[in-house]
Parts: sequence; C-alpha cells; structure tokens
Amino acid sequence: MPTNEFVEKNSKQPNYPISSVGNALRLLLALKDQRRLRLSDAAREIGVSTSTAHRLLAMMQSFDFVRQEKESKTYMLGPVFLDVGLKAVKNMDIRSLARPILTDLAARLDETVHLAVLEGVNVRYVFSVEGERQLRVADRTGQVLPAHSSAMGRALLSDLPTHRLNEVLQDLTARDHSLDLDSLMEELDRIRNTGYAINARPDDVTSLAMTVQDPDGRTIAAINAAGPSSRMTKQGQKQIARHMHAAAAQIEEALRIGNQA
Repeated sequence: MPTNEFVEKNSKQPNYPISSVGNALRLLLALKDQRRLRLSDAAREIGVSTSTAHRLLAMMQSFDFVRQEKESKTYMLGPVFLDVGLKAVKNMDIRSLARPILTDLAARLDETVHLAVLEGVNVRYVFSVEGERQLRVADRTGQVLPAHSSAMGRALLSDLPTHRLNEVLQDLTARDHSLDLDSLMEELDRIRNTGYAINARPDDVTSLAMTVQDPDGRTIAAINAAGPSSRMTKQGQKQIARHMHAAAAQIEEALRIGNQA
C-alpha cells in the first residue's frame, strides 16, 4: 500500500513517527494478508526504493520476523511469530478457559489430564487436574521437557508448518545427538494420521495427547490424559481419544467465543 493511502486509512498517527519502524510494521501487515512478497512488491507497498526495502527486510530477517524462500526469493513471515502467538495465547489465559473443561475430562476418565504449550524446542506443562484414583499420575504443572520426549510435545511438533518443524528438529538434534530423527518423523506421520500421540514411559505410565487450535486454525496448545499403563490399554485408548476430542473441541469453542467478546 503506498504511503499516502496508508496515512488515509490510519488516522491515529503518533506525534513523533519513526519512518523505518512504520515501514517494518506495514510490511508485516502486508505479509499477514498476502502471505508472500517479492522485493519489488515490498518496495511498492511502502513507497520506497528496492534497495531501501532490501535493507529493511534484511534487518527483519536477522531477527526472524521474516524469512526468504531460497528458490522463489519471496519473503514471508518468520518463525518468531510462532512464539509471539503462543505468548498471545497465554495473555488470553487459556488455562482459565480450559479449566472447567479439563476438570470435567479428568472426572470422566478418572485420570490426570494436562494442558501444555510449545516453547521453542520444549513443551511446558501449564495446567493439570489429577484423577481421583489412589494410583494416579502426579501434577506436572510448570515442568519443561524436550518436545520430542513427550506425547504432548510430539503432538505439537506434528502440527508445525514444515519450515518451522525443520528448524526445531535441527535445534533438537544439535542438543541431543542420540535423537533418532527418522523414527521421530515416522512417529509424527502416525500422529497426523490418527489425530493423537501416545507415549509409553519407562515408569509404566502411558500418555495420550492431542492438539488444540485457535479460531484461525493454528495449533496453540495440547492436552493429554495420563495414567498407569495397565489402565491405558490399547483397547481403551480409542474411547479415551473420543473424550479428549470432545474436550479439545470445547476448548476451541471457548477460544472462539472469547475471541469474539
């Protein structure tokens, strides 16, 4: 959008505008709407020369706000927006929205359930409700684990866009040289096909997890049900998955309503 059109459509201008910051923000808004921009398109959007647009995009790329496709040379939003999106979810307090739903889910399953979000290459447990049985899985709220090591982490990884997944996997393999990348990729494919992830831990605990999406269809969190493997049998996993699908749908509906309020 040329500069004069932008001014007309945005009457609330700051008293002391900084043109370079304004241009960067306008490019981000353009990328949100158009998904991809060529250098010439970017220059035209903000009414500057291609050399100026190139310097601006290079700076934005250095902070991961944009990235450039090698083949097409087009620019698109960068991976930093995944982390920004997750922090926005926290500001919406997804825990408050999910609390009654997960409390009901824990009562239905009589197992411990958790809510978690992806933070870089890790998964953070942000809320849980314990089951009432004498033998149950403990609350893991606040724990941070490598994403590939848990059912919720793998469920979240399976929903990442390809470019973001590749970046996370590269970081994970750099940190854990024993990571079997081929096996992990096969597991992520299985999760995409079945709609949920399963993790059988060495301490005889089995976890079943699936993701939750925001109103725009972006994966923002995961929920799980965890219990002794003797109760989380293959026969019962499909029934557990049905209850969890219903709970995930309820959380997504609560997010949609909250987004409209």
